[in-house]
Amino acid sequence: MNKEWIKVYIAAFFEVFWVIGLKHADSFWPWVGTIIAIIVSFYLMIMAGRKLPVGTVYAVFVGMGTAGTVLAEIMIFSEPLQWSKIFLIGVLLAGVIGLKLVTEDKSDKGAEA
Repeated sequence: MNKEWIKVYIAAFFEVFWVIGLKHADSFWPWVGTIIAIIVSFYLMIMAGRKLPVGTVYAVFVGMGTAGTVLAEIMIFSEPLQWSKIFLIGVLLAGVIGLKLVTEDKSDKGAEA
């Protein structure tokens, strides 16, 4: 794994925070944190998209962010645990991992990327 994919994973991590922030922020400081998370998330995704295929970067970013957000709502905000949700998150993550595995990494090839 190279640093471009690490940027995508970190961007997805911050996506979870800004998505939760959009729903739960109700005062100044939570909104500041939400805006910072949006900026960090999109900056890292854009930087990774310069060297990796944009479609794959976006799919991994959104898939991981979606899975993280659903899991955070279950664990932190006491959303009801439904096995169908867990199963579908697993299917989503399997698709995202599969897409990443079959995508050629152009950033390893040097200057022609």
